[in-house]
Amino acid sequence: MTDHPASLLTVRRVPFEESNAAWEIVEEYYEAASVVARDTKDQFERIYFCDGAGVWLASIANAAVGCVALRSLAKFAHSGEVKRLYVRPQHRGHGIAAALYQSLEKYARERGYEWLYLDTTDEMVAAQRFYAALGYELTSSYNDNSQATIFMRKDLRSPTR
Repeated sequence: MTDHPASLLTVRRVPFEESNAAWEIVEEYYEAASVVARDTKDQFERIYFCDGAGVWLASIANAAVGCVALRSLAKFAHSGEVKRLYVRPQHRGHGIAAALYQSLEKYARERGYEWLYLDTTDEMVAAQRFYAALGYELTSSYNDNSQATIFMRKDLRSPTR
């Protein structure tokens, strides 16, 4: 684990002009999580670099250490889907995932989202605990992700938790 003060951490929504930096860490996430159904770079840019969506990068000393993404979920009104939450292994345990998620949720609330959805797998126990602590509850399958076994959602209409 790398030891670093939280004051060196920055989290920001990445503009399209910097989509290559976001794509680089998302590709790392794909490998780490053994993701089968992957977006191409063009799909990634089209889905996540538009109004109501985004990619947030966590950086320390201008080096990306984590990411999270949000996309609109057309299937449900006023809803978004949390995707690609990832922190490089050597930077875990320092609150970076929480900082990334908080930035995403703040944006989602500002955009008028009422629900956030996500999926994960049985093997990602830490992710399940993380999301449950944030107020996510189990729900039925909402997408066709063949790798996902756990589906969760959070009601954003209630006060921040």
